[in-house]
Amino acid sequence: MRAFRQWLGSSLRRKLSIIMLVSTLVPLLSLGIFTYFISSNITKEKSDQTGIDSLRRMNAYLRFIVSDLENISMSLIGQGDIQRYLRGSDSPDSLRTQILAFITNLSSYKPYISNITIYPASMDEYLSTATIYRSDLNRQVNIASVREKTWTGIYSVFDYSGTHDVFTFVRPIRSVYAYKSTMGWLAISLDENALARYWAELNPGEGRGQVALLNEAGIVLSSTEHSWLGQSFERMYPDAYAAIAAGVQGDTFSGDDGKRTILFNRDSDIGWTFVATIPYDLYRSQNNYILQLTAVAVVITILIVVGSLLFVIHRVTNPLRVLTRLLTKVNPDGLMPYYHASSADEIGQLGASYNKLGMYIKRLKEQLIRQEARKKEADIRALQAQINPHFLYNTLSSVHWMALMREEKQIADMVGALSDFLQFSLNRGNEYCPIHQEISHIRNYIQIQQIRYPDQIELDLIADPQLLDKWMLKLLLQPLIENALIHGILKKKERGRITVYMQHRGRRMQVLVMDDGAGMSEQRLQELRRALAHDESEEAGPAVISSDTGSGYGLRNVSERLRLHYGPDARLEVDSRLHAGTQFSFTIPLLEGFGENHDRG
Repeated sequence: MRAFRQWLGSSLRRKLSIIMLVSTLVPLLSLGIFTYFISSNITKEKSDQTGIDSLRRMNAYLRFIVSDLENISMSLIGQGDIQRYLRGSDSPDSLRTQILAFITNLSSYKPYISNITIYPASMDEYLSTATIYRSDLNRQVNIASVREKTWTGIYSVFDYSGTHDVFTFVRPIRSVYAYKSTMGWLAISLDENALARYWAELNPGEGRGQVALLNEAGIVLSSTEHSWLGQSFERMYPDAYAAIAAGVQGDTFSGDDGKRTILFNRDSDIGWTFVATIPYDLYRSQNNYILQLTAVAVVITILIVVGSLLFVIHRVTNPLRVLTRLLTKVNPDGLMPYYHASSADEIGQLGASYNKLGMYIKRLKEQLIRQEARKKEADIRALQAQINPHFLYNTLSSVHWMALMREEKQIADMVGALSDFLQFSLNRGNEYCPIHQEISHIRNYIQIQQIRYPDQIELDLIADPQLLDKWMLKLLLQPLIENALIHGILKKKERGRITVYMQHRGRRMQVLVMDDGAGMSEQRLQELRRALAHDESEEAGPAVISSDTGSGYGLRNVSERLRLHYGPDARLEVDSRLHAGTQFSFTIPLLEGFGENHDRG
């Protein structure tokens, strides 16, 4: 190992060859393996999706059959001849002939119907489209005890054409004159062989899989594998049945009797489930083709890359060996010798760069000194930005206590409210705050304005208690209240009221800020609406903002912040009438805490 390291370290060509080959071959092999697994997964997913689509078509066909049987049964139980026959007509032979002809003709056009049988209440003589010599129906259900329509399990019947596997739809026949009186029963049997032939046509897995129809209890009613009939699917595949019973559609895995994928699709109306078992060997054969194709592509790419790398390394290292011999003669304590480049390629540029190294080092030192000076200046500014708010808070606190000591309560209240107002406005740089802090902030603002304008302002704040611990974007309400005060209450020149409603609406909160001030004209209202909507559309006209105060810009700022943080559904809406007051409203999502992702995705 040591000898190998010495051999490798004594030559740049060897190291470059090993490093570049390894750094190239490993990604190529990794890419080939990754491509193989991705392609295999995609192939499996497409095969599974094709199988699910086949099960959906089977389910659609089954729904058609069940619906057809429902319609046939409804038609038969209300048919006049059948009603008369079951009531006991004077000429039962003629009625029997007519009814048998009718139901035989009806079933002959339905290849999936094995037979239609009508049982009278006396159970002494029944009408059937087939001459049945033996039937296991009585093992499935007691006909005389059926009170509602029901389906039996799979069972065998023996008639003139041989033995058939069927499952039967049974419903009572009641008198059209006395509904509660049961006159007999109607049984329509489905031929399992006819259904299995249709399932075989749509069999997924290139015909190598098996399809089964399960009832609500998981018993196989019909299958392309005849030995499954009447068996419990849970017993055959216990490790997969739990997923089938819990889901509506999907795939699962079983490994009891050989690794296989099981697809399933349940009809929520009927409650029956189609399942398809696909041997995993099918995926393996598909994956082998993908593996061979990937391996050939990777091998060809490796050969091309290795040849190219060896050629490039040879062309690069030869000039470097010449340069190395020159540089080994350099005196470390003296000046670096001048290198005469013999070419304009990268090696020649390397030699030219070596000659400029001294100048570059000097420039880098000067640049580093300037950057360090700027960094120190920025640190000082940041420290000043931190000191100034604390200095302002301490100063306002001192003024507050001095006013209290001199019993100037109104001044103390105003300074205290102003201190809290400024502290909340900075809020340690946070954009969001609890709703109860936003409420305290506007109360501080109103307290300051009430001292400034005594007996002119009243504030009604109605907030759902469930909202107080939720979070919202800060400084949304104060600009709206300021606008209501300046443009509404003060222009009114008499005592006015500002009302704030904060209502819980599902997962959102609706906020309304109303005043009974001077209001605005329809023209001014439209101008303000255009100004607030200006940022939402590039085609909007120029924004019209009142120039007498800064509150118009405050409204536009609120509108823009709502849109940027909460999306277009949180836009600021305004309504007003002259001499009647103004209302601002918006709706925003409720946020549970500070750690939540507040901004829209």
